Amino acid sequence: METKQFTIQKQDVSVSQNSKLKNFVITKRIAKHGNQAIIVIPKLLEQELMPGIIAKITIDIIGEAG
Repeated sequence: METKQFTIQKQDVSVSQNSKLKNFVITKRIAKHGNQAIIVIPKLLEQELMPGIIAKITIDIIGEAG
């Protein structure tokens, strides 16, 4: 299994690839868009996470807004 580590504008992104399964770990602050809280996907992953792809998302809170 190959793992790559990237840092993009204070965002940590890890990419692991195992035959058919791809795993991305993104550590970043939740953004706000109008009345909604959103998670913005880094441009680096644009080709991997295109509209229509089904993904399992797990959220671990590692810090509070301050």
